[in-house]
Amino acid sequence: MAEDTETRPASAGAEEREEGEIADDGDGSAAAAAGRVSAHPLENAWTFWFDNPQGKSRAVAWGSTIHPIHTFSTVEDFWSLYNNIHHPSKLNVGADFHCFKDKIEPKWEDPICANGGKWSISCGKGKSDTFWLHTLLALIGEQFDFGDEICGAVVSVRKNKERVAIWTKNAANETAQISIGKQWKEFLDYKDSIGFVVHEDAKRSDKDAKNRYTV
Repeated sequence: MAEDTETRPASAGAEEREEGEIADDGDGSAAAAAGRVSAHPLENAWTFWFDNPQGKSRAVAWGSTIHPIHTFSTVEDFWSLYNNIHHPSKLNVGADFHCFKDKIEPKWEDPICANGGKWSISCGKGKSDTFWLHTLLALIGEQFDFGDEICGAVVSVRKNKERVAIWTKNAANETAQISIGKQWKEFLDYKDSIGFVVHEDAKRSDKDAKNRYTV
């Protein structure tokens, strides 16, 4: 009905518009422009990967069951994906969910990961959802002082526990690793000690690998 339509005169000048308002010429171009400027680009593009526990067996090579899901490069794209996938507490035992910078595969063999290691936090069953989300937000929001040293993060669901880890590039860079570990604890408000394990050590014996650094 006529009385429900916009009463602002079509000739209203820029000085009469609200701050930040986009003029609409009636062909929808203003709405399209608003959609373009609403996207918030991230400093890096990131890819979600999923390691399906149903495909794992002793006969399968490690890493062969990891598959990319989606690459995102804006805040909006991240939330549209995150809000439509299972959170860690809903994943099957044995599953691994990764979020790595684009072009980096979540494997020890990837050249960018090969000389690095990981910080890890363990928690009880169903407790990793908050840690995982806050870790992702810190990563894609570039909250770490040594963010260039970070490859990505992984959440692992096991029978009696869940684990969130941050993978880094250069295990020998002690200053960077200690900074990342301390900041991660601050972001998560985590009070217990956490350890950093070098990938090369974990390859030889994951269960017996000793912490290179502790914070």
